[in-house]
Amino acid sequence: MAAYTEHSKDPDAAFDHAALRDQFPILRETVHERPLVYLDNAASSQKPDRVIEAVRQCYREYNSNVHRGAHHLSQIATARYEEAREQVRGFLNAAEAAEIILTRGTTDSINLVAAAWGRQNLKPGDAIIMSRLEHHSNIVPWQLIAEQTGAKTLVAEVSPEGELDLDQFGALLEQNVKLVSIAHVSNALGSVLPVETIIQLAHKAGAKVLLDGAQAAPHLSIDVRALDVDFYAFSGHKIFSPTGIGVLYGKRALLDAMPPWQGGGEMIERVTFEKTTYNELPHKFEAGTPNIAGAIGLGEGIKFVRDLPDEVARHEQALLEYMINGLKEIPAVRLIGTAAEKTAVQSFLLGDAHPFDVSTLLDQQGIAVRSGHHCAQPLMDFLGVSGTVRASLALYNNEQDIDTFLTALRQAARLLT
Repeated sequence: MAAYTEHSKDPDAAFDHAALRDQFPILRETVHERPLVYLDNAASSQKPDRVIEAVRQCYREYNSNVHRGAHHLSQIATARYEEAREQVRGFLNAAEAAEIILTRGTTDSINLVAAAWGRQNLKPGDAIIMSRLEHHSNIVPWQLIAEQTGAKTLVAEVSPEGELDLDQFGALLEQNVKLVSIAHVSNALGSVLPVETIIQLAHKAGAKVLLDGAQAAPHLSIDVRALDVDFYAFSGHKIFSPTGIGVLYGKRALLDAMPPWQGGGEMIERVTFEKTTYNELPHKFEAGTPNIAGAIGLGEGIKFVRDLPDEVARHEQALLEYMINGLKEIPAVRLIGTAAEKTAVQSFLLGDAHPFDVSTLLDQQGIAVRSGHHCAQPLMDFLGVSGTVRASLALYNNEQDIDTFLTALRQAARLLT
């Protein structure tokens, strides 16, 4: 797994995991009088002190609207807001800050592309490819825009292990495909998709590519220029930053050609009742007052990630393997999603027990996991299950977390199977 290595501040820094973990105050909390073991990171990650402090400082010391004020507080807020955009630019290795649109999250970013790019570029007979692995947020917007434009949606299939069928994907590209919108990493299974190959094949067929990077951003190095991806989306709350803030990267030429998605303040240059002209990038796509504190928190979260030593990636991957090996030793456990290349996530079933019952028993031991279809119902239907239990890791988890989880899961197996 390649994670953070291109962004690490000091690749030779000593790795003190206990000190890293200690930066996350919520991990000192108890649940049902037991120490919290947080294994629901694919849903939302916890936040380090520096991110919490950045948001607190924003509201206490320089709270003001951005871009439109000449006074001191507005100038500080604007500078910090735009510094956050620059942090994201560096994290993704985008060519310029104007290619970074600050949104409410991955869902918002995908809907923006569907509405602004899709309405302008799709017509009857065109096709959009998604994969069987997609989160609903990367399915429903394309269904909606297909209904509006007369385009059709196609599904790239996966194996029972959760790996993309590249031969079938290549065949789909022959059907007048204009856009491929696909996950970088599966939220339900942790599969890492071969995005470099996907992008090369799609571009050869004349299609644009959007990558849903919500699950990739916390774990993998992302270089949008090396990938040559057209759009990339991710959320702050999954990468140790606040909720309600996200990112859309787009190539400048594409963003320049797209019409605004929403109208209002900030996205305009001049308004008259006869005609409105629009602001330059990135502001053309940021109508209204943004989530200023969230953006500033995101900037700090990105700084936190970019400061991490390379050992963090190796620790996280080793911990995933440790957890998977432990799950395999429990006879009642059936692993769901066994792709050769995975990151941070393992879904499973415990005998015939309902996933909700398993997660409830684990919660009583202070262990947070996720149960259900994980906003991936088409994938669950393909796998022949209604849902799974999902344990997902972050850089602050340790072997003690996994040991506690496995012990509680064995106890649940005795009660439920």
